[in-house]
Amino acid sequence: MSEHRRKSPQPQGGGRAAARRGQTGSSSSRRAAPRGATESPSDSYDSGGEERPYGSRAEARRASQRNSSGAGRRRAADGAAQGGRGRGRGSVPPKKRIIDYPRAGKYGAARWVPSWKLVTGLFIGFFGSMMAVAGVAYALVGLPDVAKTAEAQNNVYYWADGTQMVATGGETNRQIIDYSRIPKEMRYAVISAENKTFENDRGVDPMGIGRALFNMAKGGQTQGGSTITQQYVKNAMLEDQSQTISRKFKELFVSIKVGANVDKEDIMAGYLNSAYYGRGAYGIQAAARTYFDKDAEDLNPSQCAFLASVLKGATYYDPAGAESIDPSATPAANRERAETRWRWILGEMVKDGHLEESVRNKYPDFPTLQSPRSNAQLGGQVGYLVDLAKAYIVNNSEKTGITEKQLRDGGYEIHTTFDKKKVTQLEAAVKKVRKENIKEKERPKTDKHVQFGGASVDPETGAIKAIYGGVDATEHFTNNADQTGAQVGSTFKPFVLAAAMKWGVRDPDLEPTQAQDERIQVSPKSLYSGKNKLKIEDYDGTVWKDKDEKEWLQRNDGDESYNPPTFQIDLREAMRVSSNSAYVQLGMNVGLDKVRESAVDAGIKEGSLASANFPSFSIGTSDPSAIRMAGAYATFAASGKQNEPYSVDEITDKDGTVFTHENSAKAKQAFTEQVADNVTDVLKTVVDEGTGTAAKLSNRPVAGKTGTTDGNKSAWFVGYTPQLSTAISMYRMDDDESNKKREFLEMYGTGGQDKIHGASFPAEIWHDYMEQALKGTKVEQFPTPEPIGEVVNDVVVPTPTPTPTETEEEEETEEPEPTPTRSEPSPSPTTSESCGAFGFGCEDDGGASTGETDTGGTDGGASPSTSESEEEDGGNSRGNGNGGLFQGSSG
Repeated sequence: MSEHRRKSPQPQGGGRAAARRGQTGSSSSRRAAPRGATESPSDSYDSGGEERPYGSRAEARRASQRNSSGAGRRRAADGAAQGGRGRGRGSVPPKKRIIDYPRAGKYGAARWVPSWKLVTGLFIGFFGSMMAVAGVAYALVGLPDVAKTAEAQNNVYYWADGTQMVATGGETNRQIIDYSRIPKEMRYAVISAENKTFENDRGVDPMGIGRALFNMAKGGQTQGGSTITQQYVKNAMLEDQSQTISRKFKELFVSIKVGANVDKEDIMAGYLNSAYYGRGAYGIQAAARTYFDKDAEDLNPSQCAFLASVLKGATYYDPAGAESIDPSATPAANRERAETRWRWILGEMVKDGHLEESVRNKYPDFPTLQSPRSNAQLGGQVGYLVDLAKAYIVNNSEKTGITEKQLRDGGYEIHTTFDKKKVTQLEAAVKKVRKENIKEKERPKTDKHVQFGGASVDPETGAIKAIYGGVDATEHFTNNADQTGAQVGSTFKPFVLAAAMKWGVRDPDLEPTQAQDERIQVSPKSLYSGKNKLKIEDYDGTVWKDKDEKEWLQRNDGDESYNPPTFQIDLREAMRVSSNSAYVQLGMNVGLDKVRESAVDAGIKEGSLASANFPSFSIGTSDPSAIRMAGAYATFAASGKQNEPYSVDEITDKDGTVFTHENSAKAKQAFTEQVADNVTDVLKTVVDEGTGTAAKLSNRPVAGKTGTTDGNKSAWFVGYTPQLSTAISMYRMDDDESNKKREFLEMYGTGGQDKIHGASFPAEIWHDYMEQALKGTKVEQFPTPEPIGEVVNDVVVPTPTPTPTETEEEEETEEPEPTPTRSEPSPSPTTSESCGAFGFGCEDDGGASTGETDTGGTDGGASPSTSESEEEDGGNSRGNGNGGLFQGSSG
């Protein structure tokens, strides 16, 4: 018999039963470890170092079965530690823990499923802790002080020389009136509009707070308190207006405390006395005086409904507009929003039983409002200057560190860049031209609604020295220097020339796919066609067509062609006479994307630029502000160094200086000196002997450009000396900002002239102002430009028609006149063949586009008759597109 089947020897002393008893008594566990649980087979039978074999093979087999089938049911604690399983029913129970997680005695996924006891305990513990924290927070927060909430200090504005310009801010805003003096219609208007359950609620809206916290937690739009109590508390928390979760919790606890401890009448009075109504007015009494020039207790239901509307946000509901803060807050848009909400609030008051239907019917029309600048101190140009400085501070808050609310609260000394003498001189120059030429009573159809705008910028720093915003800030609310929507015409051409010298034109000798990066830098001596009704070519040599497949025929002012029969004209001469055809084709050859980039580099805001998908983009379909045009030309005056125009030098408060422009100024080199100085040299020709001769100054070099637009709806002159760059605009538009259908009007016959050009009244104003502004200053010369680029010839001279001889056979049919052909296609960018808002030439005019309509003469304003086929595009009232100068971080 083999050894492994041999029976184990019987132990001495009592047989198998005794052996089993002995084995059980000497082992620390009831079952020996199975084979394979340790490193060697013999270890399975080793217990305490002594071999204890099973009594029989049957017993060993049963033990083996127990090990394999019952191991998962119970496990001894010490057996688990050794990697084996216990034997028998007496395993040691697991040690109890305070938090049984992961759960003992459970295996697999069950170990990680918390028990109901654990969940309940954690739930109770969490909410108990929250209640404790809430109790402490509730005890620590105090009730708001209404008097402190309604307080607002003045801001003091200074001229550039340090003398005081105006102190404005919160003198009347400190008025607090008793609840009994607040009309019940005002209280109910607010309740119906903002918090219908105010009289019965606890001061908070848990659902509203939950929505606000959830939106902030996920990074969405922040929300304010939804009850009047919460809004009052929000107004009262002057020291912290941040949109954070911690602040929302603080506001919640204060609101709960206010709701529990303050009477509803006091809450309502506190809210209406502390809220901001726009136009610098804090509180219902200041608002009543500001908008209606009456005490709050005398307000009628319609006026109360309007003031309740403004509480939603004065920037967007004050009919005077706030375009310097947000370009979408135009007077027309704001009035429409305000009227809609005013009408809705009156309807809600009737629905809620707070106003009789018969009383509501007494007020069918929107209430009449006072001027937004009724303060005499803000009359003339001062109101425009203050608004400009405010907009700069708010829209550059990341630099100034001052928010809109902080500025409203006041206490700042604001030192501006405005030169008092220059502001006065610019206003005087405009008044002189207006008084001598604009006769509204004599020529109401042509001279009514004439507007002027102007701005003057220091090329070295970008400081705005003077502006002309309109006749009076208390009468005409739109700042004509900052945003108008008036297209700039040919004053845009210098950006085309700068682009051609900076990037060059695409090489006409290469295939379109190869010519993208192969460019030829042009010289001002480069030759282009000055032909009237020139067929503008695309890059592949095909004639550019509009969406109706009509050929684009670019026209010059007065339908004049230059230098026939070849029509060759160099770029300097084309700028001097303001030839549209030459510069439109040049823009196509450079690429309108590069022309656009050139304008932006110079300092024009992208939002004010028209679509660059049409050839007329190069001749001024865009509408930058006067400030931006003066700043962009200043870039050329500074030999290519571009400085962002700015209006505030320094801001201080009670603790000292809080902002200095010098520390945040960042000039950039937009163009090389070579490019910028060559542009200047070409623009000098315009003033010396071209369309801008009316702007010549005594013994001073001047560079500049005239501009006039289709339909004679705007005219410009922009020019500069080394020390000062100034832009003047003129246009006609109804100055009633509440008129929703305001549009630019033609200026044929305005001022007694057949047609208004940039060379007429705008150049005259520019000349009169600059003579005075520069009086007594050193005469400086422009740098002598270095030669630049190559002479590109874009004109193919037509082959003359041969004269037939007597011996030639006469043909019955007439020989057609030969059409000039090109040996090589003229490169120009591919443009979209669809007409947008600025797509000149898309109307049914046979494909002809007048584009810019500057006169080619030098008479300073004599104007030829306008062609009947000249296109009129209806103007562009988009404003400055981006809110004028001070939108975003760059104002």
